[in-house]
Amino acid sequence: MTGLSFVVVLAVRYLLVVLFFPFSALDKILNFKGAVAQAREVVPSHGAATAMLMTGLLVEIVMPICILTGYADRLAALIMAGYCMMTALLFKRFWAPGDFWAGSDSKGRGLFWDFLKNFSLAGGFLLITVGSLTLSSFLADPLSSTHPYATAAYGPVAGESSKP
Repeated sequence: MTGLSFVVVLAVRYLLVVLFFPFSALDKILNFKGAVAQAREVVPSHGAATAMLMTGLLVEIVMPICILTGYADRLAALIMAGYCMMTALLFKRFWAPGDFWAGSDSKGRGLFWDFLKNFSLAGGFLLITVGSLTLSSFLADPLSSTHPYATAAYGPVAGESSKP
């Protein structure tokens, strides 16, 4: 892999995770009480809402680092895909306000676009999970990495074919 290829792969992966790390995680840390209040809209118990928030922080900090470094990046991307889908279903409920068809500036329409963005992010993470590999290869070794920064000079990574 050339230096330029390395930079491109790193930049693409960073574009995928930048929303979570550092921005969303930092927002949750700096506005912890507000984030707990938002979580309580889904889980009424203060303790459960705090646990949900702490779990979210763990995911938003650790998984992007794994994706950026290439360490167990496929599993991290799968977790991020699930996280994006769950947050869309729990917090971007565009159907709940009941004003989706009311006009272009309705709350339901705004939530709808956020809902779709979350699922689009999940799709990007799933591309890292299965990417050019098959689903069966992921299931056979879910802790493996895609080795996104391996150099072409060393040939294929152990256990992988050089054939497309």
